[in-house]
Amino acid sequence: MVEQNLAHWTARGAVGETKLAGAYCRLEPFVADQHAAGLFAAIGGTSNDSLWTYIPMGPYSSADELNAMLAHVRVERDWRTMVIMDAGSDRIVGMASYMRRRPEHGSAEVGCVVFGPDLQRTRAATEALYLMAKHVFDEQGYRRFEWKCNAANAASMRSALRFGFVFEGIFRNDMVIKGKNRDTAWYSMIGSEWPVIKAGFQAWLDAGNFDGSGKQRSKLVIPFVI
Repeated sequence: MVEQNLAHWTARGAVGETKLAGAYCRLEPFVADQHAAGLFAAIGGTSNDSLWTYIPMGPYSSADELNAMLAHVRVERDWRTMVIMDAGSDRIVGMASYMRRRPEHGSAEVGCVVFGPDLQRTRAATEALYLMAKHVFDEQGYRRFEWKCNAANAASMRSALRFGFVFEGIFRNDMVIKGKNRDTAWYSMIGSEWPVIKAGFQAWLDAGNFDGSGKQRSKLVIPFVI
């Protein structure tokens, strides 16, 4: 990897403070009075317990419980949770958080990604991650975007690679979560890789990539060289 000249590097702005708009979804910073009930309807309750299997917290049986958790991690861990809304209906369908925010280093993580049933395997789900990455690199000028997950969560590991993150390794015996060991898989994308990753997202998200029934014509493929 070519050494970067950071002699004139300056801290960037904080991510997760502004609304993000796309063709299929919108993301807004979580505000309890506006979003708590709708977010709980999308990802809370016993019917959605399975969504929380690999999330360090949850599941939740009430909007108040979910709201209390989000308020806690905002203050104690500096998370900025984004609610994901369907662009056509404005209905909340999931959430994802900016975590490990380090504007002085130009680095942030996306995590606590919980997609409700109506968001899973949709264009909006892919676009939500694209909009978060675009905000990090294009709008804030960051150098690094991270994805971490339980190494037992095969679906999350596949998603990280599909979205263009590079596997960096496993932190063994990293945490004890819900009474079980968690080995944590680390992934990242960096600023020099973003233009190619961005082009891959844009090609996949283009309306022409979907037939009349909404089926993709081509898979999301991001061919970049490390």
